[in-house]
Amino acid sequence: MRHVAAWCTIAIALGCGGESDDTRRESMVGDDSKLMVVAVNYPLAYMAERIGGDLVRVDYPVPDGIDPAFWQPTPEDIGRIQAADVILLNGAGYAKWTAVATLPASRIIVTSAGVEEQYLVVEGNVSHTHGPEGEHSHGEVAFTTWLDPTIAIVQATAVAEAIMAIRPAERDEIQSNLERLIVDLEELDRELADAFGGSNRVLLASHPVYQYLARRYDLQLSSVHFEPDEAPSELAWSDLERLRARSGAGVMLWEAEPLPQTRERLAGMGLRLAVFDPAGNRPATGDYLSVMRSNIANLETSASAVQH
Repeated sequence: MRHVAAWCTIAIALGCGGESDDTRRESMVGDDSKLMVVAVNYPLAYMAERIGGDLVRVDYPVPDGIDPAFWQPTPEDIGRIQAADVILLNGAGYAKWTAVATLPASRIIVTSAGVEEQYLVVEGNVSHTHGPEGEHSHGEVAFTTWLDPTIAIVQATAVAEAIMAIRPAERDEIQSNLERLIVDLEELDRELADAFGGSNRVLLASHPVYQYLARRYDLQLSSVHFEPDEAPSELAWSDLERLRARSGAGVMLWEAEPLPQTRERLAGMGLRLAVFDPAGNRPATGDYLSVMRSNIANLETSASAVQH
C-alpha cells in the first residue's frame, strides 16, 4: 500500500500545472545545444554516453545507493525527466514508476522492445525488503536484460536510433560510436562465455537477478534471497543448504560484498563467493565494461580456488 500511495502522489502532482518543458530544460542546461537524454538505469546511461558522445548530456537521476529498478522519483524528479529530449526505458517491467507517471510518449524509447519475445518469466515470485526502496518483488518478468550482451547490443542500437532521429546530420558519428560499442560488447560476450565454461556453469546466486546471464551461457543457476548488508535468517540458510546439496555448486554469485559473518559461514559450508555486480547503478569508479570485467575476474578467482 505504501508504494500505491507513492504512485498516486506522483500521478496527482504531475497532473497539476507548473513549468513548461522548455522552461524546465532551460533551468537544467541553460542554452546548451546538447540533447538531454534521461536513462532509468546505468547501463542505458553508459550506452547513451558512448553513442551520443559530445552530442548529448545524459541524466541518470537515481541517487547513489538506491536500486534504480525500485527507485521512486519525486514530482520534481519527473519534471526533469519530462523535459528531456529522449527518455530511455529498459522495458521488461523495469522501473515500475514509468507505467504510472505522465511522460511524453513521443520521447520514450523502450530499448528492449525489439526482443520482447526473449523476456524471461520469474518463477516463484517472492516479496522482500531491503534498503530505502522498502518491500518489493522482482516482478513476473526478469528485467536485467543487459546482462546478456546480445540483448545489450539490441538496446544500444535502439539508443543510437533515437539519437539519430533527432540529429540526422550527425548520423555517421553516431553510427561509428555504436559500432565501436558493439565491438566491445561482442568481446565481452566472448569473455563471459570463457569465464562460464566447464564446471563454472553450476552456480548459486544470492539474488534472482541473473536470469538472462544464465540463459545466454547455459548456466545451472539456483537463487535465494540474501541481501549483502543483512544477516540471512536461519530459514534462508536452510534454503541455501538444500540448493547447494541438490546442485553441488561450489561458487555463489553476489551482487555486492556480503557481511563478514555471512562470508565466514559460506566458507564453512565450502562455498566460495564471487561478487558479480549487475551494474544497474553507476559505479564509484570505472564504467560498465570495467565492472563486467571485474565480475569475470572475481568469478575466475573463486572458481580456481574451488578447483584447487
